Amino acid sequence: MKHSDRPASHARTVSVLALCTALVFGLQVALAAIPNGECVTLLFILFALYFRYKTLYIIYAFALLEGVTYGFGIWWIMYLYVWTILWALVMLLGKKPRPVWFWAILAAVFGLSYGLLCSVPYLLAGGPAAAFSWWVTGIPFDILHCVFNFASVLMLFTPLNRLFSALQARGALP
Repeated sequence: MKHSDRPASHARTVSVLALCTALVFGLQVALAAIPNGECVTLLFILFALYFRYKTLYIIYAFALLEGVTYGFGIWWIMYLYVWTILWALVMLLGKKPRPVWFWAILAAVFGLSYGLLCSVPYLLAGGPAAAFSWWVTGIPFDILHCVFNFASVLMLFTPLNRLFSALQARGALP
């Protein structure tokens, strides 16, 4: 790569990551009427597989947008680490090709454990009873999260993976 090409390449990378952040946030808002229905998990799995470490920019920009839009309450703290945990799992498990059902099961388990993972700030702020009651109260939503994640990854992972692969082959992805 020539030195003069670096700013264009950097601008393209920033643009793609910004568009991906907007996509994640927009889909999350669009699906807000469905209890724990989201495509964030699906997209972060794909982003981690294709963008690797650059996915962290999307995760933290998404978390910032969430805080700016909905307020920086105690719930917001979990956005800083929960999606990073998913990213780390994909980085660890995505070193070799995996079938779609593998990613669907990972997404389902992540959705089922989401409430437990998100209870950490409540543990720190209110103690074990607060964390436990927050987690238990949300179990029905975690079950819905599990089912939605499984179904969305099972249905959308393969076509989106093909799209990402084609974009990567054309040099459109960072």
